[in-house]
Parts: sequence; C-alpha cells; structure tokens
Amino acid sequence: MAPPEVRTSGDISVAAEGSNCTVTTTSVFDAQTPVSTSQDNDNDQLAKLGNTHDRASVQMGDYNGGQYVGINEVTLPRADGTNKVSLIPLVFLIFYGVSGGPFGVEDSVGAAGPFLALLGFVVFPFIWSVPEALITAEMSTMFPENGGYVVWVSTALGPYWGFQTGWMKWIGGVIDNALYPVLFLDYLKSGIPAVADGLPRVAAVLVLTVVLTYMNYRGMTIVGWVAVLLGVFSVLPFVVMIFISIPKIQPSRWMVVDLHDVDWNLYMNTLFWNLNYWDSVSTLAGEVHNPKKNVPKSLLCALIMVFFGYFLPLLAGIGAVPLQRDLWTDGYFSDIAKILGGVWLRWWIQAAAAMSNMGMFMAEMSGDSFQLLGMAERGMLPEFFAKRSRHGTPLIGILFSASGVLLLSWLSFQEIVAAENFLYSFGMILEFVAFIRIRIKYPSTPRPYKIPLGTAGSILMCIPPITMICVVLALSSLKVFLVSIVVVIIGLVLQPCLKHVEKKKLLKFSTSSDLPDINGAAN
Repeated sequence: MAPPEVRTSGDISVAAEGSNCTVTTTSVFDAQTPVSTSQDNDNDQLAKLGNTHDRASVQMGDYNGGQYVGINEVTLPRADGTNKVSLIPLVFLIFYGVSGGPFGVEDSVGAAGPFLALLGFVVFPFIWSVPEALITAEMSTMFPENGGYVVWVSTALGPYWGFQTGWMKWIGGVIDNALYPVLFLDYLKSGIPAVADGLPRVAAVLVLTVVLTYMNYRGMTIVGWVAVLLGVFSVLPFVVMIFISIPKIQPSRWMVVDLHDVDWNLYMNTLFWNLNYWDSVSTLAGEVHNPKKNVPKSLLCALIMVFFGYFLPLLAGIGAVPLQRDLWTDGYFSDIAKILGGVWLRWWIQAAAAMSNMGMFMAEMSGDSFQLLGMAERGMLPEFFAKRSRHGTPLIGILFSASGVLLLSWLSFQEIVAAENFLYSFGMILEFVAFIRIRIKYPSTPRPYKIPLGTAGSILMCIPPITMICVVLALSSLKVFLVSIVVVIIGLVLQPCLKHVEKKKLLKFSTSSDLPDINGAAN
C-alpha cells in the first residue's frame, strides 16, 4: 500500500490515512497573519464538522474582525440511488412544517378578539419566527446532517443534553402530528357530520395515518413534490375568498378589542403553535441538495409565505363577516367561505384543509423520523434506527412516529397544542443556549451562512423568544404541566439507561464513520 499523500498550503497540512482517501485543504489564514494559539485546539476540533472523509475545501472570510472558514457543500451518508430534496420542495416542506395555511388560527380570534389576533400575527413573527429561522439557517449550514438541532446542542453542551433536546423535540413533534387528523376531521364534520365522533372518526384517523405514513416511506422526493402540489391547492381557495371579501370588508371590525375578555392561555398557545417549528428542517439537512445555499433561501421564502398565509385570510374573514367570537374556533374558515361565496367555496376550503393536513402530517413525520435516524448515526439510539428502506427512508423511525400519532390522536385540539408547546419550549431553550455558546466558543469555524450580528447582538436577538417561551410555560394548565414534566423526567432517565444497555451490549450502537467527529469539540 502506498503511503498516504500529503499536500500542504500555507500553514495547514493534512495527511489522509488509507489507500483511497486524500484530503486537501487550503490555507485558512494569510501567510503574513500571525496564528493565535489560544483557540486553535477548540477551533480545529470543531472545524472537523465542516469536512467529511471524502474531501473539503476551506477559504478565508471575515467574522467580527477575525477570520472564519467558509466551506463547500459536504456529502453525508445516505442510501444509494435516492435523490436529494431541491429548493422548491424544501420551501413547501418548511411551509408545512410550520404552517400549511391559516387552518388553526381561528382560535386566536375566539380567545382575544379581532385586534389582538391580527396584532399577534404581525408582531410575534418578529419575536419568534425570524430569530428561530435565522438560527436554523446558520446552524443547519454549519451542521448539514440529519441530527439537526441534536448535533448543535451536543456540540455546545455535550451528548447528554443533545439527547434531551432530541427526546423532547421528537415527543413534541409526535404530539403535534396527532393534531392533524383532528383538524382534518373538524373541517370535514360540518359537511359530513358522521365523522364528528364515534367509530367513523376512529376509522378515518386510522386510514389517514396509514396512507400518509406509506407516502413518507416511499421517499423524500415524493413527499417534497406532493407538498408542492398540496400547497398550491391549499392556498388557492383563500386567494379566491380574499378577492370575494373585498367589497364586504368593514375596517372597523378589525379594531374590536376587549382586554377584559381574553383567554391568554389559548391566545398565546395558538400564536406559538402556528409560528414555531422553523428548526424542523434541520433534521432533513442531510437529505437536501446543496444545503448551505438551499436551506437559508428556503427558510426566507417559507417565512414570507407563512406571514401572508396567516394575515390576509384573517383580514378578509374578520373584516367581511359580522363578529361572533364564540364561532371562531378551528374549522370556522369553512363557514366563512360559505357566507362569502356559497357552498362551493366551503367545500373547496374543506378540501384544502384536508390537503393541508396531509402536507403537515408528511412534513412533520419526515422531520421526526429522520431525526431518529440522525441520532442513531451519532450513536445516541440503537443502530437499527439508522437503517434505511430501499427508498432511502428511515423505516423504524417512521413506524415509531406513526405509532405515537395513533396513540395520541384521541386528544382535543387545545390539549394537543398546549402539551406540544410545553415540550417544544424546553427543547428550544437548549437550542438558544447552544447557539450562543457555539458563537462564543468557536468564533472561527465554518459558517456558510452567518447571521450578521456579533455575540452581543446574537444574545439580544434570543431574549424576546426566550421571554415568549417563559410566558407560554407560565400560562400552561396544571394538567399539561404535570404530563410534560413526566415526559421530561423520562428523557432524563432514558439516556443513562441506553448507555447502560450499550455498555452491556444488549443492543448494538454505532457512530457512522462517514460523519464528522463531534466528540472532541463537544468535550
């Protein structure tokens, strides 16, 4: 066997061990720039995150007066013969992971009245959605693999807390996914009363779950383009409804407010649920074509779609129909459509709601199942979670996620939203802390996309969403609090148990050799 080839440029040299692997790097620092050694060890360890065993190319860039490294796209392990998700399908997967249209925003009007509902969907995107989307863009291009936020937190806080983030976000995602059959049937029951309860409702949930689970099994390319078709179909009836409503709109209806009659718990939970989950795309980063470019672009496009997809239908529905707050609950947009356009528009809205819930279900299940695959590739879960089907999809992760949906689909809309928000909030706190810690500890590491803020600006950006998290947690009911705390405690105990199982070799755990090593940086 020939000795490993060594190539040097400037200050850096890399030897690739093995007969089929040659790694070439270029100089990170200018030859005339003195190299500081105070952070070299940490930065060199984390710089491995931007390289694979195949090849890497780094180049110099400026970051807060110093240098940081820009990297080319990396290739991560995936099944042979499967296609990566391109930009347009990724936009709609994010759109469905976060929103899917205005279905489910009706409770904000019922809880707080027209003015606060409209104000909430103008202000809260800047408090929550924009910071979360920006952090997701930076971290996903820095860690373009299916572990997503689990890898971010593991790098910043260690694998124990990375596992806790993955556990809480996965359980929250499964709870969230159980909501979509509920919304689907709530919209359908006004036209088909038989599915309101009883055996027909149970059968409808089961059939819907099985069909959509099978589509996830068939591959991300199918899921992505189906999401595009469903998205177009779901948005069109609201465009029609908005144009029909224009002659009937009375702007004074938008200004109705009664601060003495506000259900703050329902209002905050509805806003939070409709505006979160921007980070879900991070668990699909390993399936994305050119993630360093397509993830930030897709997040921006989806952010614009979500804002107008919520705000304009609310303007039309509130302004064109006399206010009856008790009627503003999930499914009410179909009744508004009948008032404004007739039965045909109501049926179109109901069909769009069905399609939207299908899209949200598939997007959520994709994120949840690939998260489990990414955790298994990092050795946090047994190896069988990392096995892919012949379509390149995580079969075990899909089956686990689908089982959770069936177990939880009997809950009501408000219970599902509150429980999901509570668990999601815990995971997001860890993500914000991880983002700040990585910014401070590794200022010169690969960032193909970087938020144009320094350390102080990044900390200030995280204060409003963390404040919102505290408000949501404080407003939670005792029942939701107790159930959520039990889930958190299970996660705290589960990780040491899995480590014990691994030590006793009762199940096989392994870390993929194709992924960058994060253990050095995490420690």
